[in-house]
Amino acid sequence: MTEELEQILSQLTEPDNAVIQQATAKLKQAFKDPAIIPALCAVMSGSQNPQIRQSAAVMLRLRVKKHWKKISPNDRESLKAVVLQAFMQETEHSVQYSISQLCAVMVKHETPDRWPALLQLLNESTKSSNPEDRQVGLLLLNKVMDSNPEPFKPHYCQLLQLFGTVLQDHENPTALYYCILTLTAITAYTGTDEMNQMRSIIPSLIVALKHLIKADQNQASEAMEVFNELMESEVSIIVPHVTDIVRFFLEVGFEFWFSLPTVIKQKLLNPILQAVFPVLIAAPPPGEQDPEDEEDDTGDGTDNENTKHCAAQIIDTMALHMAPEKLFQQLMPLTQACLVSENPYQRKGAIMCLAVLAEGCADHIRTKMLSSLLQTVCQSLSDSSQVVRSAGLFALGQFSEHLQPEVSKYCAELMPLLLGYLSSLNEAKVGHVTKAFYALENFMENLGADIEPYLPTLMETMLSALNNTDNLKIKELAVSAIGAIANAAKELLVPYFSPVIESLKGFLTTTTEEMRSLQTQSLDTLSVLARTIGKDVFSPLAAECVQLGLNLTDTIDDPDLRRCTYVTQCFRFLSTHLAGLNTNAYIDEKEDACDALGEIAFTLLKLLEVVLPCFVETVRTEPERLVVMGVLESMNGVIKSCEGEVFRNPSRLKEISYVIRDVLKKKMACQDGGGDEAEDEDQQAEYDAMLQEFAGEGIPLVASAVPADSFAPFLNDLLPLIMGKTKSTGTVAERSFSLGTIGEILQALVTAPGGQGLAGRLSNRLLPVLVAGVRDSDPEVRNNSVFGLGCLAQAAGPIVLTDYPMMLSVFSNLLVKESDARVIDNLCGALCRMILSNVEVVPALAARLPLKEDMEENKTVFSCLALLYTHSPSLNTAVLLMKQFAQNHCAEFQAAVRPLPAEQQAKLSAVVTAS
Repeated sequence: MTEELEQILSQLTEPDNAVIQQATAKLKQAFKDPAIIPALCAVMSGSQNPQIRQSAAVMLRLRVKKHWKKISPNDRESLKAVVLQAFMQETEHSVQYSISQLCAVMVKHETPDRWPALLQLLNESTKSSNPEDRQVGLLLLNKVMDSNPEPFKPHYCQLLQLFGTVLQDHENPTALYYCILTLTAITAYTGTDEMNQMRSIIPSLIVALKHLIKADQNQASEAMEVFNELMESEVSIIVPHVTDIVRFFLEVGFEFWFSLPTVIKQKLLNPILQAVFPVLIAAPPPGEQDPEDEEDDTGDGTDNENTKHCAAQIIDTMALHMAPEKLFQQLMPLTQACLVSENPYQRKGAIMCLAVLAEGCADHIRTKMLSSLLQTVCQSLSDSSQVVRSAGLFALGQFSEHLQPEVSKYCAELMPLLLGYLSSLNEAKVGHVTKAFYALENFMENLGADIEPYLPTLMETMLSALNNTDNLKIKELAVSAIGAIANAAKELLVPYFSPVIESLKGFLTTTTEEMRSLQTQSLDTLSVLARTIGKDVFSPLAAECVQLGLNLTDTIDDPDLRRCTYVTQCFRFLSTHLAGLNTNAYIDEKEDACDALGEIAFTLLKLLEVVLPCFVETVRTEPERLVVMGVLESMNGVIKSCEGEVFRNPSRLKEISYVIRDVLKKKMACQDGGGDEAEDEDQQAEYDAMLQEFAGEGIPLVASAVPADSFAPFLNDLLPLIMGKTKSTGTVAERSFSLGTIGEILQALVTAPGGQGLAGRLSNRLLPVLVAGVRDSDPEVRNNSVFGLGCLAQAAGPIVLTDYPMMLSVFSNLLVKESDARVIDNLCGALCRMILSNVEVVPALAARLPLKEDMEENKTVFSCLALLYTHSPSLNTAVLLMKQFAQNHCAEFQAAVRPLPAEQQAKLSAVVTAS
């Protein structure tokens, strides 16, 4: 049978599928023969072909794993002897590896004490003077220990002595690799008897890993898991060495993994910071600079993979997951000492530390430290050292990104500072100029109308950069900044539109390679202008802009340019252009535009039939949470953009509703609890919460896109899953998300066909939940609950009229003690929504206008007042309010009045202009 079996295994390596299929069938038949195990042993030991020997070892392992209990005691002993003999005589590493795996399977059934020959072989080979013998012995040791480590426990002390010796064998990296993997395998099973030995080999382990990194980074990365295992199971072993371990991880550029509860429980925060902070504030070698400070660096200071970057990441990670009070208690003394140091790199490190705290400790900084930290960062911009000023710019950009809306209140102090700083820069230092633009752009984008006083200086600076510099990178920075300005300023940018558009058109007509990045940014900014500057201003240029983009894609094969031209630009420009064609002279052109839009729409419908099933399937089957988040975000974007078109297929509403439901129920493949072992529990919990939020955001989008009666049965399934997160036992983030989602669902029902009836049917379930939210201790939760109550009143209309006294009482009690201006503004918006159903609410509203913080609600307020006066002109309070708003918020008031019929517009105009 041996010869026949060897022939079959040989046929399995043939390239011919037919031969392989025949060989597989013969092998299945051979496996029914009781003599299969001796035959496999003979092939594994005697074949001249290493590939066949390896195949025999693999087949034997599978057979033993499944049928060990059926093998007689005598045959087991024979098998153990043959396997060890084959292992000792084998010279090919791949075959040795497969035989060691076979031994590992056997050890699960045969404890070491019942296989003394194995222990003897391990003892002799791992202590051999021959490096190759030691390497093979450690391979076998690793496999059998990894398979069943606990039965070897009586030998742990002896093994740790061996490991201490092997870890010093720096010339044999493979031996180091298998030694560290074996150490990882036994760590969870070590007890007090082995603790001192384990602690004593940590310094040797660090040195050995440094040598292994030089020899094989993939093996070293796997071996690094030993620290994860130590942190999880026997953290007390590494506590005396935590500073050295952190320094080692920083030195080699690996992300330091730690369990935050362990850090707190074992009081490791201070030793970790004592290791990290000196790296963050260290000066580079003489004559060198930190990578982020080199002049050819044109990033924002966050994308340089170096030791300092790793140190900053550790602080960033702790800020995201630890209580800010504990972290600041340890960090601030270190930071404050460095801020007054004469060494510029210590001052830089302190500012960088403040920058990376901004995201994770945002609430703590916003409410307790913003003013003092902003003052510190602003002072750094006048530091004598450029490296400190660069760090200050990065910090200001981070503050602008993560500490909104509070940081924008310092506009009067920060904008002159940034503009003055920008005007003083040497354009030759492009890297530093880039950092200045990063800070300015992040801050400007959130200003809204508050940017108006600074527009002349801003646009003079940007236009000068577009017209007077030859440096393409600085032009690109200015173009990007104009996009940020447009997002904030909107129609206020009209006076500067013409020179901006002429510059952009100039950039888009060049085909040279060095212009590519500038052209991509120009198209992005053009897209922002099309969206923000106003239809009347942009429409005359729409066709020309489309042609510019299409010309670029015809002449240049660049995916970024195609993305900007087709996805971001073409459809928007075509739509804008179509809206502007109103005279007979443009009938033919309008017809062509309609044809083009029709073709785009027909492509669209076909794409939806392909893309949406793909989205649903990926959400259900993809194991990676981050990928599923991205798919849910894309699906939400499609529903928001295409609305009812998404649901033309009758089955689509059910598919999408059910996939949202199952994400909220944690039934997806990525929610099975497995996840990435490198993720700690806190990170997994954060990802799970984010995943559910992405799913929940889809519910109001679906409610906006379909008739309410069609969605009602699915919404009845979804609401309990959302409402379950509103309980006081949930986190602030869960309560805020769930109540905000309920409010957005109700807001969607305001305009949905049949929405009033559905909102009325839901009111008894939702009203108590929203009222409880109004009494929450967190202002964001209160804010979302007030918004939800207003939307319920507006959506359900007269159905909830009898609940108005109770709702007004809740609002009245809230106003007595509420100090958060955003909550009060949303309360005004809620009152306006109630007024749309019952004008008796007007006095309560009038006492709290105008709005102070949440200007988004101005649209609701102005629309309400306009409608209110149209129906009840005798309401003196409404008249006074409208006069005040027409004078102080002219643009917003006109936007609210514009949709009304001409006759009503004329009445309102007469009222607000009357003396």
